[in-house]
Amino acid sequence: MNPVAIVTGASRGIGAATARLLGREGYAVCVNYRADEDAAASVVAEIEAAGGRALALAADVADVDQVRALFAQVDEALGSVSALVNNAGIFGPRCRFEALARDDLERVLGTNVLGLMHCTQEAIARMSTRHGGRGGAIVNVSSGSAYIGNPGSGVHYAVSKGAVNSFTIGISQEVVGEGIRVNAVSPGLTRTDMPPAGDLERRVHDIPMGRVGEPDEIAQTIAWLLSDKASYVAGANVRVAGGRP
Repeated sequence: MNPVAIVTGASRGIGAATARLLGREGYAVCVNYRADEDAAASVVAEIEAAGGRALALAADVADVDQVRALFAQVDEALGSVSALVNNAGIFGPRCRFEALARDDLERVLGTNVLGLMHCTQEAIARMSTRHGGRGGAIVNVSSGSAYIGNPGSGVHYAVSKGAVNSFTIGISQEVVGEGIRVNAVSPGLTRTDMPPAGDLERRVHDIPMGRVGEPDEIAQTIAWLLSDKASYVAGANVRVAGGRP
């Protein structure tokens, strides 16, 4: 039976690259998305064309009821999840912190922090040997912004990823004895649609390797952390940033 993976925010960028790679590696993949049904369907089609098994399911991870429904649908269609990639995330408005509207702040924290936690709770309920599960692996997609702080443009986003890092440290120790390995990946500047137009070219000089990262390169690290090749890795936060601290 194929291992089952849920990748949140998988219709584009790092999430889509990860879903495609896991499909090639033999996982049955749930391609989660919030709004872009066509993009998610395209990722599913690519996985199936390569001989894999996948389905696209809509759910806003910030909504706990939608998350519960998502996992229940996966249970029925693919089987119990054994791998979770908490990738869904938003940046929010690019502005100084005092100019940030409360609704925008709550939306960023709701998706990037609470959404990740909602999904992790549902995964633990299925994976943990304490609850009759067979174990599994979780990878949280963080960001180098947690270290950098993003002054002047996105302190709120940096704070949300700092919370992801802290959560990874704590939850990894809480469940590793129950067969669940939890790790994080902190990408650097990556060629997705999250950076503003022109930002990639403008900031490439900050990267010692001299180029921006590709989503497939982040996906490779995520897939390794999920695999048995990383069987003794738990609570790690792997920086994938072309040499940038």
